[in-house]
Amino acid sequence: MNNRIARATRVAAFMVAAIVSATGLDPAFAEDGVAFPAGYRDWHHVKSMVIEEGHPLYAAFGGIHHLYANDLAITGYRSERFPDGAVIVFDLLEASRSDHAVVEGRRKVVGVMHKDAARYADTGGWGFEGFAEGDPARPVVGQTAADACFACHQPQAAQDYTFSRLRD
Repeated sequence: MNNRIARATRVAAFMVAAIVSATGLDPAFAEDGVAFPAGYRDWHHVKSMVIEEGHPLYAAFGGIHHLYANDLAITGYRSERFPDGAVIVFDLLEASRSDHAVVEGRRKVVGVMHKDAARYADTGGWGFEGFAEGDPARPVVGQTAADACFACHQPQAAQDYTFSRLRD
């Protein structure tokens, strides 16, 4: 009996490790909300942009944005429908000008969209979370994700609630 329990424990541990490895998600906050995407900067880079003063979203999102996607999200970008397990990361950094260049400053927030149609049925199948200064221990959206993020993403329903597109 002890051999079976030990074997089952090893199999369960292997499965958890495989899931974490495949999705790139840190299990922190996974039970209560969207998990922090460990290693996301090694994922596919989707695009970058700068929102400068004068843009209507400057107060909330001014700075340099980098968008990253895991393999399942890349599949979703190509098919225009994102499968469960797709994760998109919005990495927002301060921007400043120096010597005729726009340069990155401190990280302001890491925003995460995680597709799980059953778990997040009320928000188009997407879970949303933000992490202050990119710190996995500092989620900033939590239970207000439907109000804070999904309201803005709702007009994008035809694009599976996403704004970004892959570059050619």
